[in-house]
Amino acid sequence: RVAFELSGRVLMNVFMNSKETNNADVPMYRKQVPDGTPKGGMGMAIRQTTLGGAFTAHDVLGGTFTGDIDVDFFGGQVPSPGGRTFPLMRIRTARAIVAWERAELLIGQEQPLVANLNPRSLASVGAPNFSYAGNLWLWLPQVRFGMHTAGDGMRYGVQGAILAPTSADPAGFFTTGFDAAERTNTPFLQTRAHVTWGDSENPAEVGVGLHYGSIADKNNEAQTSSAVTLDFLVPLGERFEVRGEAFSGQALAGLGGGGIGQNFGIDTLTVVRSVGMWTQLNYRVSPRLLVGVAYGFDDPNDDDLPTLLSNATTAIHSEWRPAGPLVLGLEWRSTATKYAASNYPNSHFNFAIGFEF
Repeated sequence: RVAFELSGRVLMNVFMNSKETNNADVPMYRKQVPDGTPKGGMGMAIRQTTLGGAFTAHDVLGGTFTGDIDVDFFGGQVPSPGGRTFPLMRIRTARAIVAWERAELLIGQEQPLVANLNPRSLASVGAPNFSYAGNLWLWLPQVRFGMHTAGDGMRYGVQGAILAPTSADPAGFFTTGFDAAERTNTPFLQTRAHVTWGDSENPAEVGVGLHYGSIADKNNEAQTSSAVTLDFLVPLGERFEVRGEAFSGQALAGLGGGGIGQNFGIDTLTVVRSVGMWTQLNYRVSPRLLVGVAYGFDDPNDDDLPTLLSNATTAIHSEWRPAGPLVLGLEWRSTATKYAASNYPNSHFNFAIGFEF
């Protein structure tokens, strides 16, 4: 009565950047560097390989139980001449789910309830595409419960979640302490309402959400982290789909880089307000070939910040599964990061090759 499934994708990425970025193989924004600093380069890495395991059991508390875990090798690298060839394993998600006909309970680590969607990309697996450019995504420990209607027509649902608070402050190599959000003794709270239609093979869904939490400023006084969100995944006929998310809020670095990773601005007391969104249009040319275009941006309020003012990314990508488990991807991405002094662009090219099981 228990079924176990092992899955994974072994992926090698070949990448090039025209300019200096915050991260070479999965760039999120352009760095502001002095003249004469190396501007770009080319590299190869296999650390976006992922492994997953899942098992299901029926008749658990009157429902179906699913437990799964997903890991990759994007958790950094051992300081050594090997660099990215000695990557560290990282837990992405780890979930225990009990599903009933009209309700679902989730306990574990998962993306934020109000931002549970990502663009398709074989170039950005370790950090989803449009991080720091409109995509809130960071995996967080949480307890989530939802209820929904059943049937073949329009289906409605509402969900709520209690999440681990986080301000995205960097942690040490081994020991950890409380970050600015944890010091407030207040969990993150989120709720989302959604409508779903279509069949189980090709569903459509639109949701709206609310996020609320607290983050301590430099005087250790709690400041509000909040957001209103929109998410959508809508098939357009049999071959097209459009997906995306949008948000408006403040102090959102802890949800995956909202406000371009900035909670506080000019005087380290001013809360950074920001709006952002991303959207992707995908076209399935054939059962084995998919192409798409996408755009995302994060635009903090200029009055709150001294330097890093906005970040926008445009991407064109393809996924091709020519035979059996083989998978290939090609992506071009252009990022424009605006600082107070100027606008700094970067072009990123990425070729991915691997296999899935």
